[in-house]
Amino acid sequence: MEKKPNTQSTQSAMPKFGRFGGGANRFVPGEKPKRYKDTLKRLLKLFQRYKRALLAATILTLLASAFTLVVPLFIGQAINTYDLEKGLVNTPLLHRILLALLLVYGLVWVLQTINGVLMAKVTQRLVKDLRETFFEKLQRIPLLFYDQRPHGDTMSRMTNDVDNISGSIAQTTTELISALFTLVGSVVLMLSLDVTLTGLALLSVPLFLLLTNVITKRSRRYFMQRQKELGKLSGIVEESVTGLKMVKAFNQKDTMVKAFKETNEALQQSATMALIWAGFLMPFMNVIGNLSFGLIAFVGGIMSVEGTMTVGVVVSFLTYSKQFARPLNNIAGMFNNIQQALVGAERIFEVLDEGEEPKDPIDAVSLEKPIGHLAFQKVSFAYENHKKVLQEVSLDIKPYETVALVGETGAGKTTMVNLMTRFYDLQEGAITFDGVDLRQIKRSSLMENFSVVLQDTFLFSGTIKENIRYARPGASDEEIYRAAKLAHAEEFILRLPKGYDTEVSGSTGSLSQGQRQLLAIARAVLSDAPVLILDEATSSVDTKTEKEIQKAMVKLLKKRTSIIIAHRLSTIRSADRIYVIGEGKILEQGNHEALMDVGGAYYDMVVSQLGDPKEES
Repeated sequence: MEKKPNTQSTQSAMPKFGRFGGGANRFVPGEKPKRYKDTLKRLLKLFQRYKRALLAATILTLLASAFTLVVPLFIGQAINTYDLEKGLVNTPLLHRILLALLLVYGLVWVLQTINGVLMAKVTQRLVKDLRETFFEKLQRIPLLFYDQRPHGDTMSRMTNDVDNISGSIAQTTTELISALFTLVGSVVLMLSLDVTLTGLALLSVPLFLLLTNVITKRSRRYFMQRQKELGKLSGIVEESVTGLKMVKAFNQKDTMVKAFKETNEALQQSATMALIWAGFLMPFMNVIGNLSFGLIAFVGGIMSVEGTMTVGVVVSFLTYSKQFARPLNNIAGMFNNIQQALVGAERIFEVLDEGEEPKDPIDAVSLEKPIGHLAFQKVSFAYENHKKVLQEVSLDIKPYETVALVGETGAGKTTMVNLMTRFYDLQEGAITFDGVDLRQIKRSSLMENFSVVLQDTFLFSGTIKENIRYARPGASDEEIYRAAKLAHAEEFILRLPKGYDTEVSGSTGSLSQGQRQLLAIARAVLSDAPVLILDEATSSVDTKTEKEIQKAMVKLLKKRTSIIIAHRLSTIRSADRIYVIGEGKILEQGNHEALMDVGGAYYDMVVSQLGDPKEES
């Protein structure tokens, strides 16, 4: 498979690569979220799906806050039951007040417990729905997205960033409602008690707003940088696990560890700075709250001594001033959670906003009785902002014909296959299947007519039988055995401990690359599609097994259109037609004998691999 331009390797291990970050000594804080308000609006829209549950949670929160607001009044009344001049206590009234306080605290506990359970359910439903939406989106994004993005970063968005949203929202939604209601209620009740003392309490609000604005601007940048570094770190871990054999083979363990340490140190710095700046807010707010409390206590004490206010009212007011400061502190703490949620949400929305594979046109058709006639008509293609990989390529692949595409790495062979199967969409020209433009065929119908064996074989977690059946879920066991036998995979399968029921996975090391390719071929055989594509499908199979597969597939190739990409010329010698691709163009075409007679590019390739046949003769 040729190397695609503008793609990022998933096997890199060198720390100098940009994706690993610049190292801790060159740490620079990230930018703040670019669409702060838009992201917040989109998050709120997500919660509209659960408006009934949120409405119930809001009502419970307001009830709990309302009961909490009457507590200072009861405390003040309880103190006023003492007559200091006479040394008497109104015991019956005090008992009733204490009983009322116990009932209020009990009701608040019940309401908050129910509310916590309700919000936990809403939050986890949001996480489930958001992850499903994200995962479904990943299935609709073109392959070019994955070619250009580190896989670890994408996985980090789906796990860490979604968790940030859920955790932050769960903590802040009801707390914010409670804080705002308590704040407003406290002000109203304080005004009803005394205007002067209320004015002193409100002096802390401008300071609170100023501090919040200054600190959150700084911490927001570091929270964003932290998530970016976490994505990079996930990418390194993913690469080191999937490419561990390569790391060990080239003795790059130290290099990989160094790359991990540098990125981890950058993550540590950004996370530390985020927490430091976020941590500044609460201590400052406590200082402001305590100063406000002391000022109110001083003035209230003077008023009590002068007889303009009872001791009970002063105590109630001091309690309300504390209740007034508590929501301010809570809101200050919530800003940190909200910022984390917004940073995570913005990274998720970036993926959700990615362009998708074009949808089928309204008049798209399904292929009826396909015969596998493929034609390229002046097709040109380039990977984003790079020079064209294909330049006005035209060719005609007849039904049931076996065609081989040969050429140097990067010539455009695999790109042609990717365009046939609509892994990538055309930019210029047209490709037809049985005379119908690919873009006018339903994508699902088109894919049903291709069996593809790629150079990089992937196995899913499950049994060997399940992996072969992946091509046709409704296939019987007998059909699976027949496909494996035809692909010459049955011999090694039966030697495994559990035969066809042996568990494998995409990262398993229990099977050789050649055995994995045999399973991929068996999967394609079972598919029984009219067009078979073999993209270096036997590159990891030994010569003996390759010849056996070729013999076994003679009947298979006769029944369908076959497209073979191979560097081993022995694999394509018997093809009906051979296209020699070079510099994005078709340099030569014809069967093996005709191309050898021409003595051009194909002849040179044969000579370089097998020697000059003229000298042998």
